[in-house]
Amino acid sequence: MHPGWKIAALAVLGMFALGSLVAGAPYLESTLPGGLPFGNALAAVGLCAIAACGVATARRGVMRHVAFVALFASAAWLPVSIALAGNLTLVFSGARGDAWIAWSAGVAVLSIGALALAMLQRLVACVWPRHTATSSRG
Repeated sequence: MHPGWKIAALAVLGMFALGSLVAGAPYLESTLPGGLPFGNALAAVGLCAIAACGVATARRGVMRHVAFVALFASAAWLPVSIALAGNLTLVFSGARGDAWIAWSAGVAVLSIGALALAMLQRLVACVWPRHTATSSRG
């Protein structure tokens, strides 16, 4: 089965999460069982969806490994953020807030960058198939 529907579903999920966070949707402040704000969970799911879309798009080789690193970092974003904050609402004080901003920005850049590079890799493979036909497995 062609993975196109998976890529589309992951892209839609990532765009929904990003759009909700940028727009500041009111449902982001609702609390999930256990005390975790829905916005924090949606941010984590959105980062993972973007990175997983990069994994699904990337061909085998170095780019696929980079995409998996982005997916791992995205999956670790929420637990690391909670550990840095010391609370589920991700309220920071002092230098930990600066560290969290750097961590969050790095994960976001890595996830979006891995997806962009995977898409570029696929585009190059379509435009110049003879130059990228080193493996028939990808």
